[in-house]
Amino acid sequence: MHERLSHPLVPRFASREYDTETLSERCRWVEQATGANLSMVSAGTILAESMRGNIENPIGTVQMPVGVAGPLLVRGEHADGVFYVPLATTEGALVRSYERGMVLLTRVGGAEVRIERDENQICPVFQFESVASASAFSPFLAENFEELRRRAESTTNHGKLLAVDPLVVGRDVEVVFRYHTGDAHGMNMIVKATDAACRWLVEKSAALSYVLFSGLSSEKRPSARALLGGKGKKVSAGAEIPAKWVRLYLHTTPQAIRDLWQRTTIGNIMAGAVGYSGHYANGLTALFMACGQDVANVVNSVAGLTNFEVTPVGDLYASATLCSLVVATVGGGVDLGTSRECLEMLGCRGSGNARKLAEIVAATILAGELSFAGALGSGEFVAAHEEYGRNRPQA
Repeated sequence: MHERLSHPLVPRFASREYDTETLSERCRWVEQATGANLSMVSAGTILAESMRGNIENPIGTVQMPVGVAGPLLVRGEHADGVFYVPLATTEGALVRSYERGMVLLTRVGGAEVRIERDENQICPVFQFESVASASAFSPFLAENFEELRRRAESTTNHGKLLAVDPLVVGRDVEVVFRYHTGDAHGMNMIVKATDAACRWLVEKSAALSYVLFSGLSSEKRPSARALLGGKGKKVSAGAEIPAKWVRLYLHTTPQAIRDLWQRTTIGNIMAGAVGYSGHYANGLTALFMACGQDVANVVNSVAGLTNFEVTPVGDLYASATLCSLVVATVGGGVDLGTSRECLEMLGCRGSGNARKLAEIVAATILAGELSFAGALGSGEFVAAHEEYGRNRPQA
């Protein structure tokens, strides 16, 4: 006989799950069950009904401070102009640091930004009876790609299957399904599409079975593979900065920043770091939270490379390449309350704006890398955090 659960489940309300009164009723239940006062959580501005499809057992919202940094001049193919960037964070000095880098980039003519790759991936693994039958699967995929694409795309109005890349490992075959997902993150979209394709493959080929997630795609996982791109957008931002502006804004020299980059590369290698950056996660997380992105995708989006070079005339060339940046302007949580408003600040709300958002994100990250390098190179890092970043408890 099964033992009874000693504590009650969180209340379910069937068809009333997303009514405003239901949310309040559940919140009161949690207050009684835990002894907590949830008056701030329950006072959020996001309507309960609009949460449908984004969360289960809702009781309200959480709040984060949002600052704005800028002006940031971006010279991209999709983002071309000056932007003021919302950053949600509780880390003092962060907004001021990013703003310093943004002002510097704007002063020297802006950050040049280009997107090199735009797709999303999912990698199922197929099982076979033998090495021989596994090996034969690759030509089968090539011969039947059009039917495979038809099966996958029949499940979605927006996803497009670009290619399938098989990798044979013993009698298993890992298959990289590569999709274009438009302005959405697209993970739910491509999971459904790939499942339909996999079912057809098991029916028509020698594959015995499949597992939809093999782990190869690095979905929300740190890995060196994310540096190869394909998990989102690969986007680079760069700028040439005259030495006089490096001295004025960063209080150091191009050569000092180049030396800092070289000396810290060794430490990153010793640590087994994925790529090289100063603090991509800071800017990405703050921007993701402000703009309603899937924050867990910071894990793969931080895979990238910052580079500092001294030009022949002694100026600084700085670049930041995000290899697997996952951002969206439709779907998910991007249209909820404050997320919608922050995207509107950037002119990035709705269809046709995901690449624009990606270019703004890359330029923002470059600004943060410049300011971080300047703080370390000039020895001002601790002093800046003492001035802006100390939230001392009240006596």
